[in-house]
This record gives sequence, C-alpha cells and structure tokens, in this order.
Amino acid sequence: MPASTTLKLPENLKKRIAPLASSAGKTPHAWMVEALEIQAALAEKRKMFVAAAVAAEKEVAKTGLVYDADDVFAYLKDKLAGKNPKRPKSVRL
Repeated sequence: MPASTTLKLPENLKKRIAPLASSAGKTPHAWMVEALEIQAALAEKRKMFVAAAVAAEKEVAKTGLVYDADDVFAYLKDKLAGKNPKRPKSVRL
C-alpha cells in the first residue's frame, strides 16, 4: 500500500518539473516518483559497487594476487573480437 509523504519543493524546481512531466506524458507526481525510484536504484548499485571494491581490495591484501592491466585489456579486446584468448595469469604484488 502506498505511503503518503509531504515533499516541499522550491518554487523554481516545481515550475521546472511541471513541463518536464507533461512532455513525458506524466503527472508531476508520477514523474517525481519515477525520478526517486531511479535515484534509489542508482544509490543501491553504487553501494554494491563500493562493497565489491572493498572486498576486492581485502582479497588483494590477503593474497597479494593481481592482474596486469595490459594483459586484461588485451584479453578483453580479443574476446570482443570473437577470438578465444587464454585468460591472463595473476601476478603477485
């Protein structure tokens, strides 16, 4: 069930939203709900990205294993070209 909330907008922002919503075929309310949903999803993705980066940093600190960027880029370039390249080998820091 939707929860009601009050959102106080600066008058100039409210005036900007109305024509944008109209051009998208939406009410200002629907346009703002969609904008909030998009921003929430982006924030969640950013949070997961940072968590993965922190975990990767801990893994490198623990094992000392990394990949040479040139080797990785060459591998990806070959993969995108439809080739079947050998995976890059990890190296110790």
